[in-house]
Amino acid sequence: MRDQWISGSQAIYLRNENYRPRPEPPSFIAGGKVANFDRVEWRIMPDSATAVSALGNNEVDWVQQPQVDLLPLMRRNRGIRVAVNDRIGVTGMIALNHTQPPFNNQKLRQALLPALSQKDFVTVALGSEPDLFRVPVGTFTPGMHMANDEAMEVLTGPRDLARARQMVAESGYNNERVVLMAPTDYPATMALAQVANALFRRLGLNTEFAAMDWGTLVQRRTSKEPVDRGGWSAFCTTFEGLTVADPSTHLPLRGNGPAGWFGWPVSPRLEALRNEWLDAPDLNARKSIARQMQRIALEEVPYIPTGQHFNPTAHRTSVQGIVPASFPIFWGARKV
Repeated sequence: MRDQWISGSQAIYLRNENYRPRPEPPSFIAGGKVANFDRVEWRIMPDSATAVSALGNNEVDWVQQPQVDLLPLMRRNRGIRVAVNDRIGVTGMIALNHTQPPFNNQKLRQALLPALSQKDFVTVALGSEPDLFRVPVGTFTPGMHMANDEAMEVLTGPRDLARARQMVAESGYNNERVVLMAPTDYPATMALAQVANALFRRLGLNTEFAAMDWGTLVQRRTSKEPVDRGGWSAFCTTFEGLTVADPSTHLPLRGNGPAGWFGWPVSPRLEALRNEWLDAPDLNARKSIARQMQRIALEEVPYIPTGQHFNPTAHRTSVQGIVPASFPIFWGARKV
């Protein structure tokens, strides 16, 4: 209902009485889409504690993505079910700016890998919730066809801080300032940035931890200016698992420079292999190319994967028939 839409506050959806669903069970975004509610109210509550309180008081029926540290509180309420409906998840990563010092230096990017622990990143972001993360993670989403173990020893072998520091010195790093952007309004992503900050500092990088809201970060990451003129060096983020599952939609894996995703790496080898992948005749050929791409990615380091996250959701036990997905799907859901 357009007349009841309030930006940043609510959106109202009414059932289309003229729609006739297919006579079959729903399957993600396919199958029969049976609307069991005349009206769905989507309320925006930026504070997770407020949303969880409303769920506990039976003021709302479903919280899309509750804050992880509130999960134990919800589990103690018999009227609430905490679920992990999304088994594709998102991939955490450190984006690196390839157009500016110091991360325009491939040897310095490589120096980050021996000291980086993906387990540190997912543990800090998701706490002691083993159902909410998976490591190790390479270039492609674990559990999907292109995921593989090629060259993964740089991320899975014994962590070696001394070796990483030696590689930093050998790279010629000259104490250039590293501006690491961190979003204050996304707790899990902020946690990833804090781990990255600690890693950079342990390696002796001259790091500035630049905290800002996500909107400001999104605007600033478009800048290709040096850091002393408002530019940036690195930021942490997550990508939906389906978008980084294969080379066709994997934006951080592109090597097309100024036309590419933020960080703008240049890699003729990755671009050539991507084109080969798109023209590959069958699944086995695509898997072989994906292995080659992962080896190159872990050598050239366009970005650094930090682990796979599975976002929890929570709803009243009276709501049943929810279709498992990484986002709310309302068809099939009903109240009993």
